[in-house]
Amino acid sequence: MNELLGNVWHGMIFDENDHSYFVQKNGITFLLDKEEGEQTIGNMVEGFAYQNQKQQNRFTTTIPTIRKGHQGFAEVIASRKDLGVFVDIGLSDKEIVVSMDELPEMRQLWPKKGDKLLVSLKTDEKDRIWATLADDVDFLAMSKPGIKEEMHNKNVTGTVYRLKLVGTFMITEENYIGFIHPSERFEEPRLGEVVSGRVIGVRPDGLLNVSLKPRGYEVISSDAQMILTFLERSEEGKIPFSDKSTPEEISNTFAISKGQFKRALGSLMKEKLVTQEDGWTILVKK
Repeated sequence: MNELLGNVWHGMIFDENDHSYFVQKNGITFLLDKEEGEQTIGNMVEGFAYQNQKQQNRFTTTIPTIRKGHQGFAEVIASRKDLGVFVDIGLSDKEIVVSMDELPEMRQLWPKKGDKLLVSLKTDEKDRIWATLADDVDFLAMSKPGIKEEMHNKNVTGTVYRLKLVGTFMITEENYIGFIHPSERFEEPRLGEVVSGRVIGVRPDGLLNVSLKPRGYEVISSDAQMILTFLERSEEGKIPFSDKSTPEEISNTFAISKGQFKRALGSLMKEKLVTQEDGWTILVKK
């Protein structure tokens, strides 16, 4: 039985009732739903074998991508703290469990509903089917190296597949491997979570260093953003104001104090978004 579950094989149809065909392999009987299509007794049919939620032996000709020896991304449906998380591999009457033994020790880092995990199937000595996580070698095999000149500072989105003390590993939608150092995130992502960040470096082996923190201009104050807007809308990318301008000039134009203006300018200059010259603030062209 163990070698049949979670696998694709050919079996013979030897009987039927109103709802199902009976498929036999190695002396073991499985039920094939008649809604999947008409069959003839005595025919050989190819399908996938499993046990449903009611522990019935089932056989389906709609073969899931995920099975023993075949990996795929499966969506997380639910979790149970004493068991693990349930994933959908495309069976109408069966969800597969990823054991808690394969999940992070910290429960808050477990995948949530809607997250994705790259898994294949395995069976234990009690003929139970489990989903098992892909390992690092599997992800490396499906990945491609990043190119420094093309990837630097690019936005990327991907799925977290490994949590380690040194940082978080993700695989992007384009199949690049990304590494997120703890200093480049505000909180640790969950296993299976889809995250978006930017490439801050490309290693010689093609692995991307990714930051989940926003770019400097994305975290500047509203005052600094207002000044940037003035600069972007000016004809020559510069405005006749600087930290030497009077409080009255600043207040009349920007409706903020000189202190606020200087702090905003300071943050923009720190991010190398503007410069000052001869009483003008000038937008740095990227």
